[in-house]
Amino acid sequence: MDFLTQAREHLKRHPVVDGHNDLPWALRRQVRYDLDALDVSGDCGDRLHTDIPRLRAGGVGAQFWSVYVRSDLAGDDAVSATLEQIDAVGQLLARCPADLARALTADDMERARAQGRIASLMGAEGGHSVNNSLGTLRALHTLGVRYMTLTHNDNNDWADSATDEPRAGGLTAFGREVVREMNRCGMLVDLSHVAATTMRDALDTTAAPVIFSHSSARAVCDHPRNVPDDVLQRLADNGGVAMATFVPKFILPAAVEWTERADENMRAHGLHPLDTTPEAMKVHRSFEERDPRPVATVATVADHLDHMREAAGVDHIGIGGDFDGTAFTPAGLEDVAGYPNLIAELLRRGWSKADLSKLTWQNAVRVMRAAEDVARDLRDRRPPSNATITDLDG
Repeated sequence: MDFLTQAREHLKRHPVVDGHNDLPWALRRQVRYDLDALDVSGDCGDRLHTDIPRLRAGGVGAQFWSVYVRSDLAGDDAVSATLEQIDAVGQLLARCPADLARALTADDMERARAQGRIASLMGAEGGHSVNNSLGTLRALHTLGVRYMTLTHNDNNDWADSATDEPRAGGLTAFGREVVREMNRCGMLVDLSHVAATTMRDALDTTAAPVIFSHSSARAVCDHPRNVPDDVLQRLADNGGVAMATFVPKFILPAAVEWTERADENMRAHGLHPLDTTPEAMKVHRSFEERDPRPVATVATVADHLDHMREAAGVDHIGIGGDFDGTAFTPAGLEDVAGYPNLIAELLRRGWSKADLSKLTWQNAVRVMRAAEDVARDLRDRRPPSNATITDLDG
């Protein structure tokens, strides 16, 4: 049996839990959530990385849908946009009940797998989504959000981002209270996008395992969006999981400078660098013809996973592709149908079936269950926090 056939057989038993997919934002940007205009129950290959047939072909068993909103939205505007994103996921689930199952717990994930459906969870991408309000944080959890990335590309009032100028030096006192309240709720603390100082402060504060929903290894590609080895090494004691991303500018050193030029070209055309609408992609493709793009491959991602397994341990790694949140993807991982190619590459490198089962399914489910256990204990011992940023940070 060849490696690709073995990979597909593996994924039937131990499907992929993917930590981050930006389909809701793509639907907002392209059709303002009109699911008749862009029906993901069928083939959307010319406009999206994600649709139901390709999720099935890729062996995806659980997906964290990002309810991301841009960090230039602030205050109540950010909260409202996040609520619209949550509603969009609800519309997806209502439209595709035979394929997608709402999941709030690890048991829900296992139940969906047994039913042959894709467990659908939500993650908020950026602490600006809660507008410095612990009550809003708890409300998002009540609505089904099961992780929050502490920052996006910009700092917020209580945490430093990996891609902004340091201001807090990591987490402020209120930022640490946010982490504690996430633990009490059972919402996973996601450290993708945050500065290394923020990663370390969060690990010093949290009582529950953390995740990196879509970050790779800084030792392999020295980009601030990736995880330093000292942080990867702390995951063994914390119990958390780092989910390798596929975004070329974070995994392939040669793509970093090229992406900076491509982003400047987008801005020169009045477009946001993260815009993946068909119109924006035409601008990208035109630039690529003049300035050829360095191409990441499945092997590039596998190099990161090899290193992350060595640094963190096989119990602390996972996959978070960031499909529909990036303009470019690696060769062989062009869309969500590509996961078997990655598993085949790891098999070729000698990864055992037991290790692959942890990578694709078991580690993520374990982290969910551990966060639920911590939350039950904390809720028994302390009430909700009503602290404000003014109370704690002045």
